[in-house]
Amino acid sequence: MIEPSNDNKGKKTTVLFSVQTHGVSDEENDSSLLELRRLVKTMGLNVVATLSQRRSKPETGTLLGAGKLKELAGYTGGTGIVEGFSRKSPDKTNNDETDDDEARDNMDEEYPAGSLTGSDEERSNDNPMAKNSVQANVVVYDGEISTKQLKNLEQATGVEVLDRTGVILEIFSRHAKSREALIQVEIAKLAYLAPRLRASHVGGDRQGGTLRSKGSGESSHELDKRRIRDRITELKLRLVGIRKEQDRRRSRRRENLQVSLVGYTNAGKSSLMRKLTGSDVLVQDKLFATLDTRVKSMQPDVFPPILVSDTVGFIKKLPHDLVASFQSTLDEALAASLLLFMVDASDPAFRSQLAVTQSVLKEIGGEEIPSRIVLNKIDKLTAGELEALNREFPDGIFISAHNLEDVAFLRKKILEYFESNMIETTMVIPYDKGHLLGQLRNKAGIINESYDETGTEVTFKTFPETLTWLQKKMDLN
Repeated sequence: MIEPSNDNKGKKTTVLFSVQTHGVSDEENDSSLLELRRLVKTMGLNVVATLSQRRSKPETGTLLGAGKLKELAGYTGGTGIVEGFSRKSPDKTNNDETDDDEARDNMDEEYPAGSLTGSDEERSNDNPMAKNSVQANVVVYDGEISTKQLKNLEQATGVEVLDRTGVILEIFSRHAKSREALIQVEIAKLAYLAPRLRASHVGGDRQGGTLRSKGSGESSHELDKRRIRDRITELKLRLVGIRKEQDRRRSRRRENLQVSLVGYTNAGKSSLMRKLTGSDVLVQDKLFATLDTRVKSMQPDVFPPILVSDTVGFIKKLPHDLVASFQSTLDEALAASLLLFMVDASDPAFRSQLAVTQSVLKEIGGEEIPSRIVLNKIDKLTAGELEALNREFPDGIFISAHNLEDVAFLRKKILEYFESNMIETTMVIPYDKGHLLGQLRNKAGIINESYDETGTEVTFKTFPETLTWLQKKMDLN
């Protein structure tokens, strides 16, 4: 048993809980909870316990069964009871939805319940789960919570309750820096808060009429919702102007080769971006440290010039409003000539994380873009693990973004990919069309130039599209 630490005094602490329904394996449930633990850590919360219940389906009003709800409340000092709420008597003819759900309750062994304290009278029927020695002042559910469930859970636990979407939105709002990212996050957060304005009676800052305002707790519900709708409309209009400018910039880059780094959050995309381009992009060991798309030229300069873009990371159960809001990141990926799917090879769940990234890109039509898998952080693997992954991913590129030799190897692979699609040819450009030679130098790699009475004989290497363009120009009178 882990003893409670005094280090948590004065700090925000949380207990995580999930409902494991049929069809969800123990491994999937544990992986999701582990990811949620990383999310709340990024948010600045200390996890003191995790709780999981296996059920055929979540309880309609409280997600958890009555016994497990009181066990959860034992970590927060709540009663575990929702006034005016009663459950239907279980159907004894259906073993899948009877008390077997309660019998299969599982507590995370790493964070077992603290010892009960107090007298027998204190552990009465009104509060059978006496206060544990480890206390939490926030509860986080690994999923989405409805308005009704939020109200009931906060009444039962007596503390603020968040769901997975709320945690992700909070992290995004803290990390957003650019004007576009701030607007995108605010739109998503307002859409999330709208139906929850009157549900929560604990988090005062979550009852305001608009984001980043003190709100008007005395205003009518409809007035608050109308203000949110008006604010969202205003923000979307601002976003239209920003995206038009981004489209113009993207159009100017259309002739350039572009490599887009895509993948799960914290897979090492920003670290690699910094090494490939020499840029000063933010690198932190946190989820969603990067929310703004960066586009920089690969360094040292190469021909043809190659742009590298760093994009916002993906995650399981990413809120749909955020996926829609961060359209610019998705558009940047769609404009790429080559996608590098970055994965953290040291994370046991990287295969499912890769599947999430590939699924999102497929949904927006990115499955046709050539791609390579880059398995990062191999410095954290044993020789045996690395050998097994090499067999599993024979075409994968194995690197550590902190190893300059590995980065140079990846850079070579990128160049080889583009060079494999280039054509080497020789043409004579007449002197009266010498202006084409200047344009060609910007579009092709010049291998050799020689001069005679007819013009300039140039040997160059370029893409088929450029060669077609040049031939059309040469044919014009």
